[in-house]
Amino acid sequence: MSRLLDVENLTLQFDTDEGRITAVDNVSFTLEAGEVMGLVGESGSGKSVTAKSLMKLNASNAHYSDDTQIKLHLDSGPVDIMGLKTARDMQVVRGGSISMIFQEPMASFAPAISIGDQMVEQLLIHTDMNAKRAKEVSIEMLDRVGISDASTRFKQFAFELSGGMRQRAMIAMALSTKPKLLIADEPTTALDVTIQAQVIDLMKDLVTEFGMGIVFITHDLGVIAQTADTVAVMYLGRIIEKGTVRDVIRNPAHPYTRGLLAALPSLDDLDTPLKAIPGDIPSPLERPSGCVFHTRCSEMIGTVCSTEIPRFETISDNHSAACHLHTKGAAS
Repeated sequence: MSRLLDVENLTLQFDTDEGRITAVDNVSFTLEAGEVMGLVGESGSGKSVTAKSLMKLNASNAHYSDDTQIKLHLDSGPVDIMGLKTARDMQVVRGGSISMIFQEPMASFAPAISIGDQMVEQLLIHTDMNAKRAKEVSIEMLDRVGISDASTRFKQFAFELSGGMRQRAMIAMALSTKPKLLIADEPTTALDVTIQAQVIDLMKDLVTEFGMGIVFITHDLGVIAQTADTVAVMYLGRIIEKGTVRDVIRNPAHPYTRGLLAALPSLDDLDTPLKAIPGDIPSPLERPSGCVFHTRCSEMIGTVCSTEIPRFETISDNHSAACHLHTKGAAS
């Protein structure tokens, strides 16, 4: 596989009425072509903000640090996304080389414009197709994602489709430009389990067919186990563990990751109560010092967890975690 995406030192802050808050703090990761990377964490962990940063879609009150670097590697050469300033410049990535599937497609489709007209419009913007060819491609893609009678659905509006069908239409729209990178922001959360499984299988097939990379955002490690090749666990704007899905799920190295896994229901013992992680994720206005998870951690080591930011330590090949248990704890 070849390198598709490099994200280095991504730090993002927002100006609010209460002051400037840090939403993403020094996040770095890479993605290969044909790789599915899961981005996991509770609501408020910074997953969606990180994903939107890849297309600079965050609100106008967002401020990126000077050393933030985001590079997309295309056949024509690398694209420095942070160096793109105007909306015209951003067209090479927004809807072109990068597409995004949002959690709620009803909020993404314009309610007064048909599904087909919206699909055709983006193809006219991002490709050299004429209107006739754009319509043909749109109908072909609707059919490809499993929407029956695609030529009829093409003419309908978003409110006329079921939730599962809207999500499939959103996937079809995102894929019609054949992007190099697909961002899927909790695409199965609002779907019933049967449709969830179908969407997951569809995304696997599309990775194989188009060779694209996918950043798959979710709070559910169970979904990641079925979908992703690698996983990065986020908490309060920081990545605290990353590695292959097999390594992270079989040998979680960070207390937060272990807490997420313990919160999953067990099919082997349905009487076992769920184990919630105690406490709540802190407000970004009150970011804890040291390890950001220490206010909820049951495995703290003295005062080091509350005073020193842990660095990433290698657990095994392609598996690392930022936790003092693997530095201070191992030395004690």
